[in-house]
Amino acid sequence: MATLLYDADADIELIRHKRIAIIGYGSQGHAHALNLRDSGCEVLIGLPEISRSRLKAEKDGWSPLLPHEAAARADCIMLLVPDQYQGQVYTESIKDTLSAGKILLVAHGFSLQYGQIVPPADVDVAMVAPNGPGVQLRQMYQAGSGIPALWTVYQDITGQARALTISYARALGCTRAGIIQTTLAEETETDLFAEQVVLCGGLTSLIRSAFETLVEAGYQPEVAYTCCLQEVKLIADLLYKGGIHFMHNSISDTAEFGDYVTGPRIIGEQSREQMRNVLHEIQTGTFARNWILENQAGRPTLQAMRRKDAAHQIETVGKQMRDLLP
Repeated sequence: MATLLYDADADIELIRHKRIAIIGYGSQGHAHALNLRDSGCEVLIGLPEISRSRLKAEKDGWSPLLPHEAAARADCIMLLVPDQYQGQVYTESIKDTLSAGKILLVAHGFSLQYGQIVPPADVDVAMVAPNGPGVQLRQMYQAGSGIPALWTVYQDITGQARALTISYARALGCTRAGIIQTTLAEETETDLFAEQVVLCGGLTSLIRSAFETLVEAGYQPEVAYTCCLQEVKLIADLLYKGGIHFMHNSISDTAEFGDYVTGPRIIGEQSREQMRNVLHEIQTGTFARNWILENQAGRPTLQAMRRKDAAHQIETVGKQMRDLLP
């Protein structure tokens, strides 16, 4: 069983004695920066001149520097730009600022795992990956709690990388909930797999297909939307609170019986085979290469899929229902 580390296992003073550069101020960036500042850390924000996040950062009380300026002045550099830009930002703004004794941090292993970043041999490299979006990371911290995180040390030159990484996690508030040690490969591959198979790809495809099936059979789109999409939150809340067995004990016996006899018909061996294929593509780097090439080509496939997704009937009906319901 994985060992969880908590506040008592982390010395927050270690990170308080470092100057931290947060590169990026999006979902994760703003939460890391604000939580670190509220934990007594010295933080610099690195953003390009044309970044849309500059105004938000300034409203939050920061005076953003250019990424290479922030990185050059920092002892600890946390790279929090989107995966598809990390390699370029690292090469253009961070690589030349790294020197012996510094530590480079990431919040997701993608760029290191798939070779978009190849750090020098004389710096520490580690990961702190909160298990949730930045908004939740910030809100839970402000509420006196936190969200769990995964962490690992990729390269420990100073001998202090482990302690400093755990200290950083504490300053985020994550050790309030517990942090789990992992590897870059495990974090990256499981995260991508879960996003594609369950949390995003699998869930949204299941919802759309169920909605379409009911509408094609003559049922009202509004009713199909309510039962196939809106009620997902109610079940997700039960799963989050106590797991699958808890959820089963909280729903009707009819719904529970339907779960047992119908679920395996929808997600059967054919679906499992596709899951194994998806995992293989992630493990071999096929998905990463496709995503990198997609960005290099200007994202034509992504943009086309976004347009198709936005035009789906479930989006029109959903907006109408959300406007009507409290």
